[in-house]
Amino acid sequence: MTDLLTPVLTATWDAEDSWKLATYEAAGGYAGLRSALRQDPADLVQLVKDSGLRGRGGAGFPTGMKWGFLPAPDGGPRYLVVNADESEPGTCKDIPLMLASPQHLIEGVAITSYAIGCHHAFIYVRGEVLHVYRRLLAAVREAYEAGHLGTDIHGSGYDLEVTVHAGAGAYICGEETALLDSLEGRRGQPRLKPPFPAVAGLYSRPTVVNNVESIASVPGIVVNGADWFASMGTEKSQGHGLFSLSGHVTRPGQFEAPLGITLRELLDLAGGVREGHELKFWTPGGSSTPIFTAEHLDVPLDYESVGAAGSMLGTRALQIFDETTCVVRAVSRWTDFYAHESCGKCTPCREGTYWLKQVLHRIEAGDGAGPDIDLLLDLCDNILGRAFCALGDGATSPITSSIEYFRDEYEAHLDGRGCPFDPARSTLFDDTPQAPPALAGAGGH
Repeated sequence: MTDLLTPVLTATWDAEDSWKLATYEAAGGYAGLRSALRQDPADLVQLVKDSGLRGRGGAGFPTGMKWGFLPAPDGGPRYLVVNADESEPGTCKDIPLMLASPQHLIEGVAITSYAIGCHHAFIYVRGEVLHVYRRLLAAVREAYEAGHLGTDIHGSGYDLEVTVHAGAGAYICGEETALLDSLEGRRGQPRLKPPFPAVAGLYSRPTVVNNVESIASVPGIVVNGADWFASMGTEKSQGHGLFSLSGHVTRPGQFEAPLGITLRELLDLAGGVREGHELKFWTPGGSSTPIFTAEHLDVPLDYESVGAAGSMLGTRALQIFDETTCVVRAVSRWTDFYAHESCGKCTPCREGTYWLKQVLHRIEAGDGAGPDIDLLLDLCDNILGRAFCALGDGATSPITSSIEYFRDEYEAHLDGRGCPFDPARSTLFDDTPQAPPALAGAGGH
């Protein structure tokens, strides 16, 4: 598989000042925009449809088809909104992309905006990642100065304004309609659909909302063609993608590969599970996807294969856990996150995640009893499919899947026994408490 790994989005990440416009242009950057501006916008939409590019934010919806849902122009504005609110535990691909090569995204924004008839695009960035926000602001400024954004771009007569907006740091704003509410200045909460954003999105106007990696993939498709992109990956999950490996792995990091690569192959590239240990469980698409075990090492990481095996490809956030990890403890920590980040708009998610958290804490502390495991499953059943957005569904996924694979581990915590694992063993670094250094001149006080 390693001979098939040709970097595209990561091609310049190891260059000096990789985030600079000059570095990107030296590697052929903005050739795609110049080519796109000479084409009919409808042809660009068809090109992306033909490439097979699917949304890289988790849902995997065909990108070109999403663009095609916009109604016919009516003389009013339409918008492109880039979802850069990456914040799910374990997910870390868009932030490194924006840090290392923000111009990939900005060129993609310009091409996409031209294709859909948008003259004002927004990049919504998670507020806590201030360093990413500053880098994007600087990159957009460079693009304006070079004539890649602004009025009459490259003499084409096409105008585009790009606004980088920092959110206030809410996981729910990764949901596209909650993001739109936040962008409009309201509290970020999911909207009831329909209407969908393509019909009534930002400021009630037709809007395309796409993930960072989806938009950053567009310039390569314009330059190299739909067949080039479709030649990678699998028949229904085409193209390349960023896979994030974290946790108990020798060399954690970002690995760009065709969809359909397996975790076994990625672990080979990453040096395997940390020395002296073996794989216990892992997430194929972030903490909101059902967990996998070692028996799933050879499942192709594409949308169809992962779905058929009982999980979701999601954001390709591969969190690796070895045998030192207590699955109950890990799932409980994820559930704490979802309970905290629930926006509270709908009762099943607001109340359900609270009770999931309480029951898991009780089990982990050894205060649980036999019925608690079935209580967890019953709570999950009353959340799944009953919330405005996917946060509630995502909160149930690690619980139901971990009980399926590790029910005996849950049972080992019950009836006063508590957790049989030493949490210190699962840490990556030595956490032996160190005595604080003596203060100079303390004089024994």
